[in-house]
Amino acid sequence: MTVIAVYSVKGGVGKTTLAVDFAWRCASVSGHRTQIWDLDPQGGSGYLLDKEPPSRARAISVFGNDGKPRKLITASRYPNLDMLPGDISLCEMPVQLVRIVARKRISKICRSLSSDYDRIIRDCPPMMNEVSNQIIRAADVIVLPLPPSPLSARAMAQVRAELARHDRHPPVLPVLSMYDTRRRLHREAREGFAQGWPVIPASTWGEQAAARRAPVPTFANWSDTSKGMERLWTAVERKLEEMGQS
Repeated sequence: MTVIAVYSVKGGVGKTTLAVDFAWRCASVSGHRTQIWDLDPQGGSGYLLDKEPPSRARAISVFGNDGKPRKLITASRYPNLDMLPGDISLCEMPVQLVRIVARKRISKICRSLSSDYDRIIRDCPPMMNEVSNQIIRAADVIVLPLPPSPLSARAMAQVRAELARHDRHPPVLPVLSMYDTRRRLHREAREGFAQGWPVIPASTWGEQAAARRAPVPTFANWSDTSKGMERLWTAVERKLEEMGQS
């Protein structure tokens, strides 16, 4: 089983759209038994996969000492793709993890599902605290979407500093999201701090994913947005092969 964390310290960077795209490609293109675990209190992944919110907000319960994640997992309408949904109760996650002194709780939950899935894609909340520490420890690869902004260089430095606190950490694949070739600052970012990064173009297709409640390639596989995410997904799979986790 391989865990891919889609994480950013900034919100509004297309993180959830990218996580859902990865999960769909792992399940529908590669045929992997895949789960997307939504750790964001907004529950955006479930919305994009056309899942109705649960009647009770209980996503936080999986972090208890007697948590049972399998009871909360639901199937999506796509073959091989299940979901561990998020909800507003996850706002309590940082406090809960400290309260139960569970420094490896996210990792343990992933390992407990290793016989059920080949890939777990985590849609992570934009924060730097005990949750982000566990995200780093419990991932095989971290995908880090950042917009083409001067503040993104600072965000990348913050993530590198966080990683430096860990003796061993997973490889990080940064990606320039929401890129618009018409904007000078965007071009400067691509030629500067983001040189060589994969690029996801800015377009309306990400918004359409929310409107249609479906992964972009299911309705616009020909689009630049879908092609950009496909290239990134291919790069991640290639990295996993190099690591012997294909």
